Amino acid sequence: MMDQPYFKHESAYVDEPATIGQGTKIWHFCHVMAGAVIGERCVLGQNVFVARGVRLGNNVHIQNNVSIYEGVELEDDVFCGPSMVFTNVINPRSHVSRKHEYRRTVVKKGASIGANATIVCGNTIGRYALIGAGSVVTRDVPDYGLVYGVPGVVQGWVCACGEKLEMEKNSIRTACGTCGQTYGKEQGLVFSL
Repeated sequence: MMDQPYFKHESAYVDEPATIGQGTKIWHFCHVMAGAVIGERCVLGQNVFVARGVRLGNNVHIQNNVSIYEGVELEDDVFCGPSMVFTNVINPRSHVSRKHEYRRTVVKKGASIGANATIVCGNTIGRYALIGAGSVVTRDVPDYGLVYGVPGVVQGWVCACGEKLEMEKNSIRTACGTCGQTYGKEQGLVFSL
């Protein structure tokens, strides 16, 4: 359809009404449900599902085979690697309806989630956090946190540009060796200066 402000592959389904921003690309075999809100310049790779009520910010990139379930919100500039998983119910049973128990999951601005990682519902992934491939996130992740493992644990800190920050254990200040952005550390948490 030439008059729409976004690209949708002919094999993708977009249920109306859904809100999709300028310059967004929806690729092969995707399904966007009615009531979803997708920002500008987003990319939904092959076989992505976006449930009703989901909100995606601007410039969100979702790689192949990812389902964004009801209760999940992705802020601007979020990256979701191939086949990573969100959940929305903590104790699912096929014979018990728990739609009224969906837990909210928020992925904050600039965060990246690696391939095959699992984000257990009810948690918040902080700004510019980096979740390693295959990790299982079972608790909140702080801003700039580098998390990997099963269960995922904060293993260090990353710059907004994605490079690992070299921060000594007792250090209260550091700069990114790649882009020069400076960071402080207080009470075990990192923040940009």
